[in-house]
Amino acid sequence: MKSLAVKKQHAEPKTAIVLLSGGLDSTTTLALAQEAGFKCYALSFDYGQRHRVELHAARRVARKLGVAEHVIMKMDLCVFGGSALTSGLPVPKDRPLGEMGRGIPVTYVPARNTIFLAFALAFAEVKSCGDIFIGVNALDYSGYPDCRPEFITAFERLARLATQAAVERKVRVRIHTPLIALSKAQIVSTAARLGVDFSLTHSCYDPPRRGWACGRCDACLLRRKGFAEAGVQDTIQYLE
Repeated sequence: MKSLAVKKQHAEPKTAIVLLSGGLDSTTTLALAQEAGFKCYALSFDYGQRHRVELHAARRVARKLGVAEHVIMKMDLCVFGGSALTSGLPVPKDRPLGEMGRGIPVTYVPARNTIFLAFALAFAEVKSCGDIFIGVNALDYSGYPDCRPEFITAFERLARLATQAAVERKVRVRIHTPLIALSKAQIVSTAARLGVDFSLTHSCYDPPRRGWACGRCDACLLRRKGFAEAGVQDTIQYLE
């Protein structure tokens, strides 16, 4: 009797859209998505931000981690202003850590994550996938309303009503927030475990020159605190 060769079936990798700013959190999120078996498409935004140097970091990270495609969406949120990141308002420096979680800081960009997720949703529909990863964190950034779990839950509900693919049940939209309940130290430790090259990333809101960080804005202070608590050496260049 003639035997039939059975070919091993290889499942197609899951596909996801990952919002990538080039910062520590989004880079760690991308690495986690890849660890979970997702083929990742990275989406970054050139929105007129003061710290536009982060886009160079996003490109470096996307190349290093080998994403399937990296799209940089250009828009101009400076038209609206309303934030120290998109206007001439000064970026706060040397704030005590206890103040950072109280109230909404001037570095909040109005509706930014809502806008970013909307574009990610469109990108996901084109790629026929329903998984979107975003590196929001509600512990260190509790002052930002669009980093909170209730916002993510509400956007996920909206997304399941807003696209043809979801309405026709071709995909189920899921917004993944693997860092949302982690401290900065836990994020650093996770990134270290995943082999993230910290020197590729950029977190500073007010960089004094390309490739450097001020060391004094909220983002820098939180990053430095996280590395210190995790006992891991940061490899970016700080001015102070």
